[in-house]
Order: sequence, then structure tokens, then C-alpha cells
Amino acid sequence: MTVASADGLTINYRSIGSGPGLILIPGALAVADDLAPLAGALSRDFTVHTIERRGHDGNGPQGDGYCIARECEDLAAVQRETRASSVFGHSYGGLIALEAARTNKALTKVAVYEPGVSINGSVPRHWVAQYEASLAAGKPMDAFIAFALALGPKRAEKTPYWIMRLVLAFLLRGDERERTLALLPAVLREHLEIFRLDNSFESYREISAPVLWIYGGESPASITEVPERLRDVIPRLTVTGLGGLNHFGPEKKRSATEVAVAIREFLLSDG
Repeated sequence: MTVASADGLTINYRSIGSGPGLILIPGALAVADDLAPLAGALSRDFTVHTIERRGHDGNGPQGDGYCIARECEDLAAVQRETRASSVFGHSYGGLIALEAARTNKALTKVAVYEPGVSINGSVPRHWVAQYEASLAAGKPMDAFIAFALALGPKRAEKTPYWIMRLVLAFLLRGDERERTLALLPAVLREHLEIFRLDNSFESYREISAPVLWIYGGESPASITEVPERLRDVIPRLTVTGLGGLNHFGPEKKRSATEVAVAIREFLLSDG
């Protein structure tokens, strides 16, 4: 399916299932395919619409003057087209969901998994200079390694550079490698938005919809402690930790089923 956003960009989305409408928003290094396991698990109870975000996997470019407001407009366009009233966002997609929920009152329930909310620099930015330099030099794999070392699992920080290069070269092959490296310029712009919004969380007092904030028990404290700072900010906030899951819980087949259970219970509840 396609829909035109406010700036005229065509936004692709895919739909599956039946029941009340639910929109899924992938994260920074993800495309709609990455949330297919989650969409499938939720499709028994909901009509699930997964957005292919601007600048991702065949969609149009992010555009000059990119900012998260454009992503919120894309979400609003899909919401109007599908009449879905619930939204789930993973990582940067979760940040989009929260930002949109401040003003888009058509979104009556919001679920997020480890959204990219930065408090006092909790999302590190020291990797950006090396990342930009590597992209400018035509070395996207070096840029990706800088990103993975800074924002990957905690143990990645202690991994020697040459080992990380070997590991990523083994894990990223073929079409997946091409897709990931093609996303790197968009990933940079998205993280610059995260940094711009650092400590802007007080604006979430404007969210009137119930919010479910999910985190993985294997994620670092810099991620898991963020929702505790927001309990007195987001008026109707529920926080759920899922032990054994990491930041990529919604994207893996087994863990996506567990994430789907939490989302399903939240969306079908009266709260």
C-alpha cells in the first residue's frame, strides 16, 4: 500500500491480519521486513500496518531539512488512510511514536520498545565524527563499525576493531549487507535528531494516550533506566521489562512473540 505524506513523498506500508488497526514503526537500521515476525504474531488480533520509513528500503529520500516532524507526518498519513488508532514503535520508531502522540490525538494507545529517548546524553554521540569521516571517505563499513562499537551490546565496546570487522563481515553478506550500508546516511540524520531532542522529555506531559514502555532485561542500564525517569512525566505510563531480551527483541522470531504478548495485553485492556 502507499500513501502521500504532507510533503508529497510517497510512503509505503504493508498490511496483514484482521481486527482493530495497529501501526508498526521500525527503528533506525531496520526496514518493514525486520518487524515481519512481530506483525505476524499480532495479526491474529489486529490489522497490522507496518510503515516503510522515508529513506528506507526503496522509499523516497528523507529530504532536505529532514527532522522527526516529517516522520510524524508520515505516521499521520498512514493513520488517516488506515484509520488505525494504535501505534507501536521500536527504537527510533518508538521516538517517532512518542513525538507524534504529543499532538496526534487520533492515536489512542501507544506502545514502544526501547525508544530512542536521550536523557543527559544517555544515547552516546562520540562516534559521530568518525562515522561522518568514514562515510565521506567512501568507507561505509568503517562507519558501521564505529556505530556498532558505540551503540551495540555493552560487550561490543571492549571488542577490538579488527575482530568487529571480521564479525560484521561474516554476519553481513549479500543483500543484507547492501541494505544495511545503504541505510547509513539516514541513520546519521536520525541520530542527530535524537541528540537534538536530548532532555526534551518534559514535552511528553502532553501525551494523553496510555503508553506501554517495554525494555529488554539484557539491555544496558542506560536504556532500562530511562522509563523510570519518565514515570512522573507521561501521565498514563506502564513500564514492562522482558527478561532475556535485548534491544532487538521485536525483530527476532522467538522474542517477537513475547513482545507481541505484552503489546496484545496492553491494547486489549480497558486502561
